[in-house]
Amino acid sequence: MKNKRRLAVIIGAGIAPLVAVTLPSGTASAHGYVNSPPSRQAQCADGSVPCGQIKWEPQSVEGPKGLRSCSGGNSRFAELDDDSKGWRVSDINRQETFSWRLTVQHRTSTWQYYAGGQKVAEFNDGGAVPGSTVHHNVNFGNITGKQKVLAVWNIADTGNAFYACIDVNIR
Repeated sequence: MKNKRRLAVIIGAGIAPLVAVTLPSGTASAHGYVNSPPSRQAQCADGSVPCGQIKWEPQSVEGPKGLRSCSGGNSRFAELDDDSKGWRVSDINRQETFSWRLTVQHRTSTWQYYAGGQKVAEFNDGGAVPGSTVHHNVNFGNITGKQKVLAVWNIADTGNAFYACIDVNIR
């Protein structure tokens, strides 16, 4: 019996590293999203709009730089791309402050904001590491009415960015 236990320990010790190496690795734990005015993922997280997996991971909308989708091209969060889902619309002024909540800070190249199919603002952090909250005062110029704002956090040392869409009515 003693030899059987010893054999089980030896086999177990030999298999454990193989199992660890062959298991799929997850994506890095997450990062950030716009919480004011409330982005689509913030609305999912607070339960004001019924959502799937994004409810528990509002900070995880990460994808390659250069995309223009609310989901960041991430199929797990495709519902963020659905404009008919019943997203709450926030009334904002032509000049408005957008706040990001960051759960993991990354060296940042730029923060970009798009509305009406055009870039309306860009803030260059030059590779700096931001704090846990970041605020940007965005000027929408002549753009008014109901808009979907795409906010993008471009990471300096990877090819990825974080994406958030905010449904607004610009007064």
